[in-house]
Amino acid sequence: MAKPTTAFTCTACGATHRKWAGKCDACGAWNSIIEEAPLSQGPGRGLGTLKGKAVPLSGLATQEAPPPRAMSGIAELDRVLGGGLVPGSAILVGGDPGIGKSTLLLQAAAAFANSGQQAIYISGEEASAQVRMRAQRLGLGDAPVRLGAETALRDILTTLDAERPDVAIIDSIQTLWSDQIEAAPGSVSQVRATAHELVTFAKRRGTAVILVGHVTKEGQIAGPRVVEHMVDTVLYFEGERGHQFRILRAHKNRFGPADEIGVFEMTGGGLSEVANPSALFLSERGEPSPGSAVFAGIEGTRPVLTEVQALIAPSTLASPRRTVVGLDSGRVSTILAVLEARCAIPFAGLDVFLNVAGGMRVNEPAADLAIAAALLSAREDSALPADCVLFGEISLSGALRPVAQAENRLKEAQKLGFSRAILPTATKVEGLAGMRINRAPDLTSFVGETFGAG
Repeated sequence: MAKPTTAFTCTACGATHRKWAGKCDACGAWNSIIEEAPLSQGPGRGLGTLKGKAVPLSGLATQEAPPPRAMSGIAELDRVLGGGLVPGSAILVGGDPGIGKSTLLLQAAAAFANSGQQAIYISGEEASAQVRMRAQRLGLGDAPVRLGAETALRDILTTLDAERPDVAIIDSIQTLWSDQIEAAPGSVSQVRATAHELVTFAKRRGTAVILVGHVTKEGQIAGPRVVEHMVDTVLYFEGERGHQFRILRAHKNRFGPADEIGVFEMTGGGLSEVANPSALFLSERGEPSPGSAVFAGIEGTRPVLTEVQALIAPSTLASPRRTVVGLDSGRVSTILAVLEARCAIPFAGLDVFLNVAGGMRVNEPAADLAIAAALLSAREDSALPADCVLFGEISLSGALRPVAQAENRLKEAQKLGFSRAILPTATKVEGLAGMRINRAPDLTSFVGETFGAG
């Protein structure tokens, strides 16, 4: 292996020489040349001997004003963004085909434009006429949004650099191509290169760039995962096509809380905001029935009440079915195992069906107790009280563990008329008059007190 070369630099003027000399040829100073090691000795040629520019450093106590934000007027969208759109930010929005991504972003572009921001919408999937037809159907035909249809990255960047908009929406990143990359649009190299150029433009020009990303069959945004690392915010648009509710969830946000959600309802005139999602998710809940339990959850900073539904039926199969919608199937299997091992309640030979009403997806471990209650209610054919909410985490030993923000959960439940709660013993709750709280130390005690078995 070749020995890394060294450089000789003049301390007076900074000139670089190939070998030591008594006098610097550049400035004429004597005895000012010293030997320096290479900047990098890594594999290959490394960084060589050429030095870069020193980066200015500051302390942690430096006071800086929070970034200014542009409000769209769509409260649910502003909530998910962390309180508004930050200039120069890069946002990636993903979701299933036909879920309403283009509809939401066209409404957002019109809202930003109507609030005084200059908004440009670049469509790579549809012709301009198709986007205009959607805008007219949504009642946005008069919004001052600039519209374009293009897939060449060089032309898009040239247009954005000339127009200098406040907000630029690119629909979608998988349709763009760069003439510097010899690959088809949508390939890993094209998606990586085009995303990098657009994020760099956003930081350099102060334009907020919103990118639409396709998703794979697993629900992840297609393309290299590095794209999610490059952008500031990653939003997923969730929902079932059979339900009218749509949920915009922040999986990553450098300017606000992650896991924050915005709830929308799909109507004939587009997406409308849902100011009180708890009331909407429980609006179709009728009389108490076996297999139904209300879970008081937290999504980001917002308490949300949802209904967990369970159905237990005898199975004719050698391996009973376990069908789960809106919950983590692995977590459900763990709860079934704990019920059988710690509470001696078998589910062998029984098909288990679980669902979260309204198309909501619940990922919190705090939903364990509500899931167990719904399963036991369905199995015992015994309905839980209509005014009861549940939350708590179940450990493998069968113990019930407290969860965070218990007071916020119970206040939201009280607001909707619930007067009883079942939660772990160690949960600290203060100042909730009128709420009857039942505490259980473990799953066995909960089963015995609630269903008279265990």
